[in-house]
Amino acid sequence: MQEKFCFKFLVLLALSSLPSIVLPWSHHNMQFNQGKNYEGSSDLVNLEYHMGPVLASPINLYVIWYGRWKTAHQATIRDFLLSLSPSSSSSSSSSSVSDWWQTITLYTDQTGSNITGRITLSGEFYDSTYSHGGSLTRLSMQSIIKNSIVSHPRSLPLDSRAGLYLILTSPDVRVQDFCRAVCGFHYFTFPSIVGATVPYAWVGHSRIQCPGMCAYPFAWPTYSGGPPSGLGGVAHNIMDPPNGDAGTDGMVSVIAHELAEVSSNPLVNAWYAGDDPTSPTEIADLCVGVYGSGAGGGYVGQVYKDHWGNGYNVNGIKGRRFLVQWVWDPVTRRCFGPNAMD
Repeated sequence: MQEKFCFKFLVLLALSSLPSIVLPWSHHNMQFNQGKNYEGSSDLVNLEYHMGPVLASPINLYVIWYGRWKTAHQATIRDFLLSLSPSSSSSSSSSSVSDWWQTITLYTDQTGSNITGRITLSGEFYDSTYSHGGSLTRLSMQSIIKNSIVSHPRSLPLDSRAGLYLILTSPDVRVQDFCRAVCGFHYFTFPSIVGATVPYAWVGHSRIQCPGMCAYPFAWPTYSGGPPSGLGGVAHNIMDPPNGDAGTDGMVSVIAHELAEVSSNPLVNAWYAGDDPTSPTEIADLCVGVYGSGAGGGYVGQVYKDHWGNGYNVNGIKGRRFLVQWVWDPVTRRCFGPNAMD
């Protein structure tokens, strides 16, 4: 599940420090170059359907901004969320955010219904007073959702039919297991706390606490001594963020990761690999660190670079560009994204 997200990431970083691993970023090509390897199809991955529901109905997404946020960072994340549905203006671009979501829509429930391709940003709640303090537990997230529902005058609805709640914590907020084991997680609410069972996800902004862990490849872990020479980027980074802030751009990819998994496994009884539903390997866990063809061993794969050398692999609304990890394709049985070279 989400603990495996960080564990696998640490393994990737460890591999990337080995002398035999070469990460040849090109300053002259619009893509990073490396032979293809890890993203190939595999029959060894035992991803199974466990008969639970998926989010097949159109999703009403409700965002809770917890803490103090910069307007520019909120705009970046909001534009990514608005880019998910094919009705967005980004759908006319090649390698769009909505194209990336199409892989998630390949997953079905026991009736044959696919995960929806329609995600609407239906409401936002600003919890700038830190209603539950600056240090949160996992269970705190459900109380934060409850607070957003009962607060007046601008409360969110309790949408038990089509609601998906996304809690985003600002850089100064500490969350249980954040940076140590997780960058984000998803689960479902308890009726005794919130009033109904609804799926939700939480993602933290890592700029202050652990950018090298949760904003990679836009930041390099400080304990590693910095990236190998010749990779480009600025000090302690191996790739510049397309929207100007490593913590926010890294957060976008973690949000994508959690949205993919909560949609395909909302009650933790649908799509996952492994025998333990309390610690499942889900459709994004299988592709941690893979952003393009040829990814593996700490190398993110072949991605695009803009005029300033910022890395990205999908296009969004308003000319936005984002770098989001790939997810497991159940048809081709491989990690896949719209910028795939084959």
